[in-house]
Amino acid sequence: MISLNVNGNETQIKASPDTPLLWVLREELKLVGTKFGCGMAQCGACTVHLDGKAIRSCITPVQTVEGKSITTIEGITPDGQTLHPVQESWIAHQVPQCGYCQSGQIMSAVALLNVNPSPSEDEIDQAMSGNICRCGTYSRIKVAILGASSQIVNSSSSTINNNE
Repeated sequence: MISLNVNGNETQIKASPDTPLLWVLREELKLVGTKFGCGMAQCGACTVHLDGKAIRSCITPVQTVEGKSITTIEGITPDGQTLHPVQESWIAHQVPQCGYCQSGQIMSAVALLNVNPSPSEDEIDQAMSGNICRCGTYSRIKVAILGASSQIVNSSSSTINNNE
């Protein structure tokens, strides 16, 4: 048995230690928001967070994540019901076309904004360079990240001001 902490929930799974995390998430835990794209960590469709850092779950053996915190697209908000500011901005800026890459794109964007809430366009390009969008919505992705950044920075400022 392998113990996992996924989206704040402790769970035990039966899997071969070298099974990719992606397949454990999708097949064992039925968290299908994380997508299979290339299987070689080249496209970013399978991006999840491991202890807050964006990783490619298609090449990550499940044995290497035991005892660490895994967050999927289903767990990026504390209550699992509301939308994350990145998701809200994705909708507002009509980012998706086919939508297949979007969970990976969103997970990479959230990881970026968690460490850098006010990234420059170059920093966004750098952070998102490993995520492929076959529909080519890169300019909308960048605008949505900038929009989410503004929302996050403004909500942080109002929280600070309200607490003073």
